[in-house]
Amino acid sequence: MRPLSRLLLASLTTLALIAGACANQQKTDGSSGGTGGPQAQSTIEDVPNEPTPGADGTAPAAAAPAFKTYEATEGFTIGMPMEPQVERKQVPLGANTVNTAAFSARTEDGTIYSVSTADYPEKLVSSRPPEALLNEGKDGLVKQVQGTIKEESDVTLDGYPGKAYTVSSPVVGELKARNFLVGPRLYTLLVIYNPNHPNTTADAFLTSLKLVNPPPAVTTATPDAGMSMDAGTLEGADAGMATDAGTTAPRRRKAK
Repeated sequence: MRPLSRLLLASLTTLALIAGACANQQKTDGSSGGTGGPQAQSTIEDVPNEPTPGADGTAPAAAAPAFKTYEATEGFTIGMPMEPQVERKQVPLGANTVNTAAFSARTEDGTIYSVSTADYPEKLVSSRPPEALLNEGKDGLVKQVQGTIKEESDVTLDGYPGKAYTVSSPVVGELKARNFLVGPRLYTLLVIYNPNHPNTTADAFLTSLKLVNPPPAVTTATPDAGMSMDAGTLEGADAGMATDAGTTAPRRRKAK
């Protein structure tokens, strides 16, 4: 079985994969598929037609989008420039399944606004400090877009812990993001835009997330005597396997 951190990375970067595909489609006017991730069940809802390019092949100039409140059945609302494309998946994680959902919209100027959720087993979340899960989400996304963090800070949402950061990427351009850990759910918000055209609406989107009847925060379990905090493995994974680059969670031995 693969290390837990590698499995976490696969689901934490679900939205990054979608956003990256949208960005590539924007550049090539085509689409491409990928392999290598865990097999998942997926449903995709229809998205409204995109604007037709002008005679010179370029999209018409667009004014800053007016955000409208979008209400997700997953229990949150967020400001979106248009009806988002929605993709829901069930991602295997050891003996468990992680339900993920991603909501993405692309404006006429090519800017991508996305929010995703990943619902992890509560036992898994309670075994790690929130900082570790938030950092893995951040580091996994940065790795996926081959980016460099320009700035980052700690933030909160209704008392829940979060991370805010800006990434410069040669693959997708400039990226502003926020991660929040709400109970066993990880939220990832993204805005991807052309670095040559500074985005003035990213912060408005990133601060528009509203929670609807959120669960209480998950209490981090106290490790047993003689056991370190976390293995980076789940249910018997090889103890000698290292975690992914960018994670520093110590190992935990399974009690016999």
